This record gives sequence, structure tokens and C-alpha cells, in this order.
Amino acid sequence: MRYLRQLGRLFALRHVRSCHQSVYSSHQNPRSVRVDLGEKKLEISSGRFARFADGSAVVQLGETSVMVTAVSKTKPSPSQFMPLVVDYRQKAAAAGRIPTNYLRRELGTTHNEILTSRLVDRSIRPLFPPGYFYDTQVVCNLLAVDGVNNPDVLAINAASAALALSDIPWGGPVGAVRVGLVDGEFLINPTRAEMMSSTLNLIVAGAPSSQVVMIEASAENVLQQDFSHAIKVGVKHTQQIIFGIQQLVREHKITKRTPVKVFTPPTEMVDHVRQCASEKIYAVFTDYSHDKVSRDDAINKIRLETEESLQGRFPQAEPFDIIESFNTVSKEIFRNLVFNEYRRCDGRELTALRNISCEVDLFKPLHGSALFQRGQTQVLCSVTFDSLESSIKADAITTALSGIKDKNFMLHYEFPPYATNETGKLGGLNRRELGHGALAEKALRTVIPKDFPFTIRVTSEVLESNGSSSMASACGGSLALMDAGVPISSAIAGVAIGLISISNPEKPSEIQDYKLLTDILGIEDYLGDMDFKMAGTNKGITALQADVKIPGLPLKVVMEAIQQATVAKREILGIMNKCIAAPRSSRKENGPVVENVRVPVSRRARFVGPGGYNLRRLQAQTGVTISQVDEETFSVFAPTPGAMNEAQDFITEICKDDQEQQLEFGAIYTATITEIREIGVMVKLYPNMSAVLLHNSQLDHKRIKHPSALGFEVGQQIQVKYFGRDPTDGRMRLSRKVLQSPAATVIKTLSEKQSISMGSSNNQATDSSL
Repeated sequence: MRYLRQLGRLFALRHVRSCHQSVYSSHQNPRSVRVDLGEKKLEISSGRFARFADGSAVVQLGETSVMVTAVSKTKPSPSQFMPLVVDYRQKAAAAGRIPTNYLRRELGTTHNEILTSRLVDRSIRPLFPPGYFYDTQVVCNLLAVDGVNNPDVLAINAASAALALSDIPWGGPVGAVRVGLVDGEFLINPTRAEMMSSTLNLIVAGAPSSQVVMIEASAENVLQQDFSHAIKVGVKHTQQIIFGIQQLVREHKITKRTPVKVFTPPTEMVDHVRQCASEKIYAVFTDYSHDKVSRDDAINKIRLETEESLQGRFPQAEPFDIIESFNTVSKEIFRNLVFNEYRRCDGRELTALRNISCEVDLFKPLHGSALFQRGQTQVLCSVTFDSLESSIKADAITTALSGIKDKNFMLHYEFPPYATNETGKLGGLNRRELGHGALAEKALRTVIPKDFPFTIRVTSEVLESNGSSSMASACGGSLALMDAGVPISSAIAGVAIGLISISNPEKPSEIQDYKLLTDILGIEDYLGDMDFKMAGTNKGITALQADVKIPGLPLKVVMEAIQQATVAKREILGIMNKCIAAPRSSRKENGPVVENVRVPVSRRARFVGPGGYNLRRLQAQTGVTISQVDEETFSVFAPTPGAMNEAQDFITEICKDDQEQQLEFGAIYTATITEIREIGVMVKLYPNMSAVLLHNSQLDHKRIKHPSALGFEVGQQIQVKYFGRDPTDGRMRLSRKVLQSPAATVIKTLSEKQSISMGSSNNQATDSSL
């Protein structure tokens, strides 16, 4: 018996090995193709690395290279959705760096890695066949970074090539490019230096036949016509990448696998649901008195009744078939309602907005607050100011890629489970929350003044959610910033556009008819084909994100969505302006204060104290934060005006005896010995000055080891010559050994230039000498 078990195990190992050898052998011929993108060449290669994976490809632009592998199991997953996982990892070695953490290796996942993973996922997910529920993993490995070309777009193209070159069923390939706008000229895959001066950062992923699969963009108030043109330019260049990948596929002679099972509900079960539940479902969707919770409860009640009927009629049916049969009919009725009656489940017309209300200054202790309500989506936004030291410090690789070392504006998005009447775990890093917050942050970043003296944190907490909470966060964040007195250049509003489409029966990848929906509900997002979110000012666009669930969108649909979103955005801004039309002229009285302290080099040691003792004591006792701006200027941040007053009193106290008399270079002064040390004597030229060291080497022409050799005593007066101050540390330079002439007159006039002074960094307060 044991022999049979070993024999079976050996057979299984050989079977696995033979499968791997077949995968390995199919990838043994290295091939590459070059795609011309203007003045740059994109190289796509395969057959050299990671040949055990179902698909592997390397994409290189300049000296930046990204390898992506794709593996999909042949056994169906128990999940009732497409179990696709995309992992993008930044490697420190790729940028020529060593991680600075305790273990000196990559730990956890950074925000940039998560956002890039989402970018790749959204570009490839729509092209998997419906019902393909097989565990699939796409791993993006950063091989080399030149600090010039960003690897995120390369990762999308490499993932497309890896899937296309594998036997995994997938309807690609797709191509992706970044479009920049510099001095009115569109640039394809601009360098990091070019992006610093670009007013547009657009990533567009295109499918064959010039269709759009994914859009991600941030812009500096770019006009609608320029933005639309940028998308068209980007899609045009994606087709060249698609042609290159298709050429590789033909050379490799790829044959796609046939899945063991494609999860689609049986036709007879769907017909049964239509007979027994269609009228009930239609009645719920046309009852406009329902809200989100009551509508869901009514549909779930019908679902339970229908599932019982299905189980009685089809006792051998699998749970997925029962659930999906009801979902298919429910989705069909919902979408037909839009096409046939031009109405939505809440009674609105296709282009109508939900009721909107706004409120600001909800809580007095907050630096700024706003409540934005749109239908049953409610978002509470708050603004917090802190010192510039509180800005987000980027990791070494992110800095190498983007050139941004710190970020003094951030928006944090929170979606607690009670917002949808659910229970769940709070806290932790959620990919969805991170992505929504990043989109709202892009929308607002453009209007934030670059010279603002504080770090700004906007917290967006979703209290109720029924669709488009990220765009509600942009609206609420704009209101909260104005309430806080941040001089933003313009108000920001955002809206989500949905899509209900009918595919061409002969060509399922093409759209036969469609309807666009303005300001979509959660159910319209779930049962629809697109979530198109756009934010901006009255003048232009600041952020856009398009996610689709169908294999691609024609450019015509994208252009219409932008136009429809622009009209809705202006209507929302009109409502918001009735609440607060412009930023407050001044910040709240309980807000933080920033002032600059000017400390001459000669007084820095007195101000800082031994080993920074005075600064540490000042921060501990008053709660202020001190940072050095330049050689003679320190910035003092106080969380409240009262703390700033305490800090001013503290600084006055430690520096009150430190007013220096004007000394003449080369003059001779009478100094009083205050202390005798082994290396020299401590002397004062006038009573209220800090004692300075007169070294043994400057006491006499003879070499001495201790001042007592010259008979010096504490309190004795000696004559010294003044040679100014050391330019590096500000110490006073005195000498006794060079004296050969009588003492000069001491000038005791105080110098205002040498005093320590404080002033407001934003020029709203007058300078004050301490």
C-alpha cells in the first residue's frame, strides 16, 4: 500500500514537471519588438526571464525596465467573481539604493505601490471573459530605474504583453501611455524633468480599434478641449503599442487555453426567474419612494422567494447558478428601465443631479470643517494645519522616480462600515480608501497655494454612502479649505458619470447603443458599465478617473461623458457658492501661528543652547515646533496663539542679556577673567555678555600649558585685541599676545542688526526685537 502511495506521488510530481516543461519550452525563444513613440522607443521583449510563468514580458523605456509575470490556475476558484490580484513592488536595488529600515530590505507595501497596482488592475480586468473565475496573479517587478522615465506606464504595457503572450483567456492586448502638456505641446511619455513643468499628467490605456479601457489624470485646470484632445492623442499612440504586442503574439504562435468551466447561469433557470420575479423586480425599481436601504431590502426579499422557487424546480443546481440567475434578470430589468423609459430607479432624468446641501464651520475648535450632502451620500470634511515639519517624507525610490521629497498637502479618505449599514473592521490600509483619497487629493492639489506656511491635512469621513463618495470628498474638501481660510485659487466640484450600454450581438466588443447617467447611485455603478469621475473648477479640469467594466469605450462616449460632467460640475459649483463663495479673509483665532526668528550667527549658540538644550526646553514647555530655514532664520510653529506668546516670552528670557555692543575690528579692550581653565581663560569684555574662551595659544608669545603659569586670577583685568568673529561658528576671536600698543576706546553702542528678532512668516505680523 505504501508503495502504491509513493508511486502515485511520483506520478503526480512527474505530471507537474511535464506541465512546467511544456510552459518552459513554449517560452524558450527570446523575441523583442520596438515601438516608436515620437522621439522615444519602447522595447517589449519576452522569452528570457521567468519562463515557468504562464506569461512573462519585459518593457524598457530608456534605462527603466519592468518585468511582469502572469499566472492563472487551471482549477476554478470558489469565488463568485474574477479573483485577479495585481502586485506592483518597488525594489530599492532597481534605483541603486539600500532600504533604510531596520532590516535593510523592502517591508510592507507603500502607497505608491498600491496606487500603481490599482492602475494596472483597472487596465486589464475589463478584458477577461465573463465568468472566468480562476485565481490569476499578475506580479510587476521593477528591474531598473534611471530616474528619468516613470515605470508605472511600463508596468501596464508589460502586464498586457505578459497576458497576451500566455495561454490565459484574455481579450487584449491593451497599450498605455502618459501624456503631458508643456507650453501648449503634448508630450508622449515625458521624462521626470518634463513632468515638473507639465500642466497635465494623463495616463490612458487603450484597447484595439481605438477604444478606451482606463483613464487616470491630474491637471492644473486644463481646459476641456485641451483635455479631450490629449485623450485622443494618447489613444492614437496606444494603438502602436498594441500592434507591437500583437506582432509578438503572432511570432510566438500563442494558443489560448479553454477553461474547464465558464461560470454563466443556465438559460432555463434565467427564464424561470423572468417568469416568477420580473414583475416584482420591476415594481421595486419603479417605486421612486424607495431609498437605498429600503430598495435593497425589497430586492432581497424577492431574491429569497425566487431562490426557494429555483431550488424546488432545480434541486441539483449549484448555489452560484441560483444567485447569478436572479442577478442576471435584476440587472436586465434595471438597464431596460433606462433604455425604454428614460428614467432611473430614483425617478430622476438621465442628466439630473440629486439634491445637494452644504454647510461649513460645523465645529468651532476645528481649523476648518464642512458637510457635503448629495442625495444619500454624506461626507464630513475637516482641515488641520500643522508645521511644515509634519509634511509627508517620500521614500528613496519614490523620490528617485518623482523628484518629490516631501508633500505638505494630503487628503485622507475614510469609509467606515456604518456608512452602508454594515459592520466590519476599522483601521488598516484599505486599497479602495487609498485610491479614492488619492483621486480627491489630485482634484484639490492644483488650487492649494504653493507658498502656504503650513502643512494641510484634509480628512474626509464618509458618513453615508450611496455612490460617488470620492467626488463628494472633493466638494466637501473644497468647502472645508475655504472655511479654514486657505486662499485656494478656485472652488472645486466633482461628479460621477455612469453608462448603460447594449453590445453589438455580432461583435460583443462594440457598443450598439448607450445612455449616459449623471451623478450615479451606488446601484447604478454596480449594475452599470462605467464609473467616470471628473473634478475641476468652473474653468477647467483638475482630476479625472475612468473605470470601465466592458472591453472598451469608443472615444465618442468618452467625449460625451466629459461634456456631461462639465455641465453637472458647473451646476454643483453654483450650489456650493451659495454656502461659501470665497475663502475666508483670515484663519480662525484658535488656529496655528508661524513666525520667523532671526538669529545672527554670532548668537546662534546662545539661542540653541548646549547640545540644543534651549530648543528642546522651548518645545517641551510651550508645544511649539522649531525648524531652521536658513543660516540666520528659524521658523517657530505654534499650534495656538497662546503657545506663540509663551514661546516669545521664553525666547526673550533666554536672550535678554545677550545684546552685543558694537566692537571695532583691531581695537584693544579691557577684559575681565571670569574662569580659569586648563586650555585658557574665560573672559568678558562687558558685564552682560556671555564669557568667551581666550586660548592658551593667544595668552603669550611663550608656549604655556596652563594659564596659572602667567599668574592669572579670577577677576583680574587684562588687555586683549579684537579680531572679529569666526565665520563658521560665530565665536569671538581675541588675542593678548599681539598687543604692542595702548588700548583703544571701547564703543558701547548696541547694534540692532545683531539683536534677535521675530516676525510673521506670512508678513501679517510686524517684526519685533527681543
